[in-house]
Amino acid sequence: MRTVLLTVFALLMFAANSLLCRMALHGEGIDAASFSTLRLASGALMLLLLVAVRNGQAPQLPGDWRSAFWLFLYAVPFSFAYLGLTTGTGALILFGAVQLTMLLNGWRAGERPGTLQWSGILLAFAGLVWLMLPGLTAPPMLNAFLMALAGVAWGLYSLRGRRPGDPVSRNAGNFLRAVPMVAVVSAIGCPHLHITAWGAAIAILSGAIASAIGYVAWYGALKELTATRASVVQLSVPVIAAMLGVLLLEESFDLRLVSSTVLVLGGVGLALLRRG
Repeated sequence: MRTVLLTVFALLMFAANSLLCRMALHGEGIDAASFSTLRLASGALMLLLLVAVRNGQAPQLPGDWRSAFWLFLYAVPFSFAYLGLTTGTGALILFGAVQLTMLLNGWRAGERPGTLQWSGILLAFAGLVWLMLPGLTAPPMLNAFLMALAGVAWGLYSLRGRRPGDPVSRNAGNFLRAVPMVAVVSAIGCPHLHITAWGAAIAILSGAIASAIGYVAWYGALKELTATRASVVQLSVPVIAAMLGVLLLEESFDLRLVSSTVLVLGGVGLALLRRG
């Protein structure tokens, strides 16, 4: 039951990140660069606090700059992508790109997909292509590309996070190292700086709770989940995010998004189940 509760909470937090970012930007409460900076900074502070309380001393930060760069390359495009994407569409592109990145990395490392696995990969890729084809309901191409880039970066960051060691301390170190990088983006975009108290609160909530606490819950659940189960349950995040967007932001859940969701999640699910 503990594993189930941690898993459900973590998945809700993953979906909440998409919802909170879309909510803050859609309501013009904050600019995308400032949202990224406050999100990573508040996430770093929360993780540092958790490690300090747990260890009873000043935390050690075993992260590295390469992981911090992938975290940065995830967080900034993620925020800018949601300037033109709905909650569900963004989450679908993000997690589709994450899973495809991890699957292709496995192939590069020597895993050889079978027929069913290749079918799943191609099906998921077809779903993403179908979602982004020109049309009345297609997402803006630039925003879709930014979210796909964020997904690739998050996939690579996750792969580096599988190394031995304490994941909470490592994430704290990576978050802290990524803050100066994203602060440079905020400095460059200073002429477009726009922060309200409401927007800042949402960004801090996204970083301190949905990101930091969500990651701690996820790593706690991973102790009892196989790699395949962990990958498969993440496929529910785009659906959860889409439903939250419909309920709380009155976003549409059109036929193209529904069919793309079925193709992407079904395809990645086939590939993961075959690998398992």
